[in-house]
Amino acid sequence: MEQFYTIQGEGYNTGRAAYFLRLGGCDVGCVWCDVKESWDADAHPRVAIADMVAAVTAHPGRNVVITGGEPLMHDLTELTAALHAAGCQNWIETSGAYPLSGQWDWICVSPKKFKAPLPEVVRQAHELKIIIFNKSDFAWAEQHAALVGEHTRLYLQPEWSKAPQMMPLIVDYVKENPRWQVSLQTHKYLDIP
Repeated sequence: MEQFYTIQGEGYNTGRAAYFLRLGGCDVGCVWCDVKESWDADAHPRVAIADMVAAVTAHPGRNVVITGGEPLMHDLTELTAALHAAGCQNWIETSGAYPLSGQWDWICVSPKKFKAPLPEVVRQAHELKIIIFNKSDFAWAEQHAALVGEHTRLYLQPEWSKAPQMMPLIVDYVKENPRWQVSLQTHKYLDIP
């Protein structure tokens, strides 16, 4: 759908230079999705893997975030192998609703209530990022935290439009449950694409 070089704005890798490959196609259907134009895969032209790798390696950073939409609707084996061969670190941001394909250096699973994640994908997460849209999302967070490995980083992130209402609840929750951390969409606060 789109690709661009920027700063990772959220989660464990916040603040690091990263090239984003946003793939078209998503059937998860989050009502608060900020890239709904990504949902229809056929609305976006196909791009050759070699062209994506060339675009990535035209920049000094070698961290690549593959996101969507829902990137795991695609078989990512060839793309991630080509990126690794070019010296890149592959990071994925996924809802976990589809089987994992590809070679990953960092797996961020952000499960959504609209289409539940596969437990086997959640178990492989390096990072579990729960979007807090309402109070019931804390229980959703704990439900999925019970499925991850002991070294998985746990993040609570306010949905952007609800941040003023949810942040005080998130702060209190993290103070009471310190295995969780706060994640913010710093790129939105700093107006970085």
